[in-house]
Amino acid sequence: MSFSQEFELLLRACYPLIYIPTPEEERVEAAIAACAKRLGNRAVYIWDFVDGYQDNPNNEGVGRRNPLQALEFAEQLPSNAGAIFILRDFHRFLEDISISRKLRNLARKLKSQPKNIIIVSPQLEIPAELTEVLTVVDFPLPTAAEIREETLRLLTSIGQPLSDKLLDELVRSAQGLSLERIRRVLTRCIASHGSIEAEDVELILEEKRQSIRQTQILDFYPATEQISDIGGLDNLKDWLLRRGGAFSDRARSYGLPHPRGLLLVGIQGTGKSLTAKAISHHWHLPLLRLDVGRLFGGLVGESESRTRQMIGLAEALAPCVLWIDEIDKAFAGVDGRGDGGTTSRVFGTFINWLADKKSPVFVVATANNIQALPPEMLRKGRFDEIFFVGLPSQEEREAIFTVHLSRLRPHNLKNYDIKRLAYETPDFSGAEIEQTLIEAMHIGFSQNRDFTTDDILEAASQIIPLARTAQEQIQFLQNWADAGKARLASRASRLSHRIQGQLN
Repeated sequence: MSFSQEFELLLRACYPLIYIPTPEEERVEAAIAACAKRLGNRAVYIWDFVDGYQDNPNNEGVGRRNPLQALEFAEQLPSNAGAIFILRDFHRFLEDISISRKLRNLARKLKSQPKNIIIVSPQLEIPAELTEVLTVVDFPLPTAAEIREETLRLLTSIGQPLSDKLLDELVRSAQGLSLERIRRVLTRCIASHGSIEAEDVELILEEKRQSIRQTQILDFYPATEQISDIGGLDNLKDWLLRRGGAFSDRARSYGLPHPRGLLLVGIQGTGKSLTAKAISHHWHLPLLRLDVGRLFGGLVGESESRTRQMIGLAEALAPCVLWIDEIDKAFAGVDGRGDGGTTSRVFGTFINWLADKKSPVFVVATANNIQALPPEMLRKGRFDEIFFVGLPSQEEREAIFTVHLSRLRPHNLKNYDIKRLAYETPDFSGAEIEQTLIEAMHIGFSQNRDFTTDDILEAASQIIPLARTAQEQIQFLQNWADAGKARLASRASRLSHRIQGQLN
């Protein structure tokens, strides 16, 4: 259901108090005015703290610097007069006892009248005593069609034609921005060189990065890693490569649904995060990183609002990759937290979205401790697949050494005995191999020479891999995967039983 459909339904159903959290004041007011016009009998009054009511000469200045008077004005109009009262930034006054009480009184009185009070605010802040009388309606970011219409309007104003290909690229790059930001950046392009050019796409993307940073919920993550940078994990890479075109129009015509996402489970340092970055780069999709801890706020309703904001932003930027690192830490013990049920509500909203989402947001979640994840997260339908990323086999360690040494010493790669290095580093994860090479470089650098195979082996001898310090956790994960709970990311069979025998 679109915003206009939902909003009109609430108006017809006589919902007296509606709260719309959005920074797009101008756009939401235009949408409300359009709804009022379609209903045919609703006048629109707009109030703010500085100027009071502004749209009618008879009411000019009423309620100026007096939010209680603004509510009383709504009450004083004839009971049969259809009206919508838009109160800007009214969230700042909701903690006042007189305002809170007056709103609750109006909630009863206006049920039988064609009047609606609309609070428009850039953020959602609802005191506990008003949660039952205020109805929250989300106002989504502009759709691709709205962005296209606004871009064409600006192009028409300067008399510039634009190819369909460049127009599509501009629209795609602007998705996830407010209409005001889009107008601002396009106007900046026009002011700069009198027209909109292909290179202006980068300016729009930078505006998008700035916008996402300001939410303090998502990070726009630059991804330069490639599938070839992942050593081993052949099953996982094959799975990803087969879905490389799954976001295209051709895939929709074929009848394929959008890929939903992956849950990557395994111990630390085995390449789970690297895989998330490589997916984004290989599929040419923007990568958004979610720190789940940022979803939780101290005010009532704030955490749920941030979760909805995150979902709305991710869907507005779709198609995209949403990377959630260490999701097990965010929702560990979700049912036992003493936070008034906030974590449970956030978790419920999130997993329901995972199951129901139709938008092309590909979620890549990583987890180190499968025992900490709520069972609902592992249910079929949340993700397309769950992969177990275990410790690399000897063959995979060869691939990992080759990837790193090809980057560090591309011209001297033949000087290193990669087979010996892989053989001498059993139980090492990809991250531990990388750290070994860094330590070997320190050894060589301190002696004014290049590092050698022997330096790498010496560095490896000084590192105790996690496989030995967290043996029980790794064995549990391996047994869990062997029981068919997840697909193996590697083709090579994991030699966990041999390693366990060595460690014992």
